[in-house]
Amino acid sequence: MQAQQHNFWLPVAGLASALVVLGCASVDSSADADKLTQQMVQASFRDQGIAKVDRLKQDENNAACSAADASGKPLDAKVSAKLEADALKAVKWPSDGKFVGDWKVGEKIAQDGRGMTWNDKPGATNGGNCYNCHQISKQEISFGTLGPSLYNYGKIRGITDPNSAEAKAIVEYTWGKIWNAKAYNACSGMPRFGHNGILTEGQVRDLVALLVDPQSPVNK
Repeated sequence: MQAQQHNFWLPVAGLASALVVLGCASVDSSADADKLTQQMVQASFRDQGIAKVDRLKQDENNAACSAADASGKPLDAKVSAKLEADALKAVKWPSDGKFVGDWKVGEKIAQDGRGMTWNDKPGATNGGNCYNCHQISKQEISFGTLGPSLYNYGKIRGITDPNSAEAKAIVEYTWGKIWNAKAYNACSGMPRFGHNGILTEGQVRDLVALLVDPQSPVNK
């Protein structure tokens, strides 16, 4: 199951299959395994604080990718293209037209993994938790590898002035990728930071700066 919120992942067939191996349940098909898993998940979670059970509900995109995962086959190309196009249309571009913020603030957001847990207060500021999946700078000695290294992100792409016309396309892509990664890869495992309200527009702007500003440690 591809969840719709920050740092939340539940493999659909894997859980039920493991129980079958352990003799806890018996299923006849992947559809039965999926149904069993859905029942187990619904029975195992409860609302607590700001963490509500509705986080388990899948939208069209997550449901399609979960079904593909369970079948062991890639998502149909036409379905993938439609989902990506719909996601791209839903990207909210900066209301003031400014894509690049303060990389120093962006660095703090990238290194902050707090937020969206049951004991966080409603409306509390969330972190981006970027370090958990990506290398961000050469100074880091501990980082996740679920995503590609972001070190030299802007430098590799030849960005010398992130506000220039030459940088416009990659800067806009960077914004869109952070806002909703599924606009470029339907089954991306990257959280949909803007789309799901994990980060604010201002936070996304600062993360873009972290990636594209030549003065950022990302590009040093």
